[in-house]
Amino acid sequence: MTHTVPSNKKRTYALITGASQGLGKAFALELAKRQVSTILVSLPGEGLGFVATKVEELGQEAHIYETDLTQKENIAALATWVNQHFELYILINNAGCGGTLRFQEASVDYLDRIIQLNIKATALLTHQLLPNLMQREKAYVLNVGSVAAYSPIGYKTVYPASKAFIHNLTRGLYQEFADTNVFFSVVNPGPMMTNGDSSERLLKQGFFAKMGLLPPERVAEIALRQLFKRDTLIMLNWVNKLTWMVMKFLPVYIRLPLLTRAIKKEIERT
Repeated sequence: MTHTVPSNKKRTYALITGASQGLGKAFALELAKRQVSTILVSLPGEGLGFVATKVEELGQEAHIYETDLTQKENIAALATWVNQHFELYILINNAGCGGTLRFQEASVDYLDRIIQLNIKATALLTHQLLPNLMQREKAYVLNVGSVAAYSPIGYKTVYPASKAFIHNLTRGLYQEFADTNVFFSVVNPGPMMTNGDSSERLLKQGFFAKMGLLPPERVAEIALRQLFKRDTLIMLNWVNKLTWMVMKFLPVYIRLPLLTRAIKKEIERT
């Protein structure tokens, strides 16, 4: 576990979970371009130091904290450390996990990790850091959901359920804290080409699957721009908006079997 402490306690910071790669890394670099220093959180041994170096090259402080957020005591320890050493300006709950698997073939650990990381870590860390955020003149919480939040899906089951939780949690907190200095927002990205495996899988899905693809850097740029515009439900592009509209108005008895059949075909190809 690696901890670094601030050299300037009057500076305000953004905390990003899942910051070692993909969208989390993109958020860190985009914030650095916007002159915001960061606290980067990820599992040990995932190369968080490399991201910190890139942030520092852009002229901002980067402090790293390596821990497993599926464990309640680790969440509490992180929050205590942050509240003691940093004035928090932004919280980005980006850490999450999921996958495509037949429910009966999933291990208990596989299912538990999705629930603990996507649901528990987001809710508890937000709760524990809110007193810090409320001390700022204005502060922001951005939760990273997924377009999977818009519908149940067979062969993914727990993942879309967990992202629906994130969506509803954020919308509820937005309303509850509407008269305070803390603004809550959720962004629901579609699939992103974050590594070789995901890129290959997405490219096999054909033209329509590829239409809405955005690189993590672009997702981070749009999400932060809209966050600071106080957009509580962030849509990334027209495909994202169309997906939301279709999922919102297409009855579940139609969309559920359609989505499940599509995911089943993906399993059968692997």
